[in-house]
Amino acid sequence: MEIVPTELPGVLLIQPRVHRDERGFFLESFRDDALRAAGVTAPFVQGNHSRSVKGTLRGLHFQVHPGQAKLVRCTRGAVWDVVVDIRPRSATFGRWMSQLLDDEGHQQLFIPVGFAHGFCVLSDEADFIYRVSNYYDPATESGIAWDDPDLAIPWPDPKPILSKRDLGLPRLTEVKDRLPDVAV
Repeated sequence: MEIVPTELPGVLLIQPRVHRDERGFFLESFRDDALRAAGVTAPFVQGNHSRSVKGTLRGLHFQVHPGQAKLVRCTRGAVWDVVVDIRPRSATFGRWMSQLLDDEGHQQLFIPVGFAHGFCVLSDEADFIYRVSNYYDPATESGIAWDDPDLAIPWPDPKPILSKRDLGLPRLTEVKDRLPDVAV
């Protein structure tokens, strides 16, 4: 697999080698030694799977202390994935990046602690897989508004399907005192 740094320090694009033939394809979706060689030492302890319909937007989510690093990929369909740097001491604080993740390219993103994450479903349905470095704990979950005007993220669907929770998320400026204090 090829591991490529992105414009947000610490966020990595992982491009697997896909072996295709008349039967279909084969790829390595996880390889600990390759990730460790790229500096990823997060111990992945839980796996999550979501299925969403077209126009669904999930995010922008993050976890407070101890935080949660994520390794994410879309195994069915396509999503427009967004990562926002929410590390207060970072030179790229408040900057975001996006990446198309789909079942054709098979790319993954490694998202370290200190970043908010969300995605919008582009296909009729999408299956999304998350590996996370800490167990889910509702006491540590948090988020920022998908439509925060300070971030100005041009989501592909201007009227997405949102959960009640995501509808009520605050702006980044309103959660500064709750952001993960991660060394940069």
